[in-house]
Amino acid sequence: MRFTSARPVTLIGGAPVSRADLQQALRLAPVVAAADSGADTALSHGLMPAAVWGDFDSISARARTEIPAENQHPIAEQDSTDFEKCLSRLGAPFIIALGFSGARHDHFLSALGVLARRIGPPCILIAGEDAITLAPPHLALDLAPGTRVSLFPMGPASGSSTGLKWPIDGLAFAPAGRSGTSNEATGPVTLECEGPMLLILPRAELPRLAAAL
Repeated sequence: MRFTSARPVTLIGGAPVSRADLQQALRLAPVVAAADSGADTALSHGLMPAAVWGDFDSISARARTEIPAENQHPIAEQDSTDFEKCLSRLGAPFIIALGFSGARHDHFLSALGVLARRIGPPCILIAGEDAITLAPPHLALDLAPGTRVSLFPMGPASGSSTGLKWPIDGLAFAPAGRSGTSNEATGPVTLECEGPMLLILPRAELPRLAAAL
């Protein structure tokens, strides 16, 4: 049930996805995969998923008919979300995930929790005007001065930085404590992070973030 691609993958979930969102993702990640009813979204945009995972509780009968059987991977267990089922079975340079926010906040929060656990390849989650990823231990980003750089801990975390208006060196972060919302780049940024830290950038920075990962 594992799918491996030499090219980056766009992973489509069941929440609403616009054509503009898809076009932006596909320019960077041209291979399509889907989580459950995300397969219907893919088909509605003329895209054929190379792989579909999930408990298949919401995928349509039409999608089950149109998508080749060898591309469909139903997973009955309920101990993981469809997002986790996908990430744990995908091999790719990186993944751009969309359709996992906007419809239900419980699903979105669960997706952030999956990111924090560093499951599968590097993954960028598109959510509204943001591009969200789990910060790797070392990251360098060529950002313009004034670019919003937000950091949100998903557990105890710390780090160091260069190129931020408010450096994070020596600070202790925690979900119920300090976060790094709405920091700003003063130019190119480097981050060193220990612990699960989400990095949130404006969606316009998606190409730079993908290149850095």
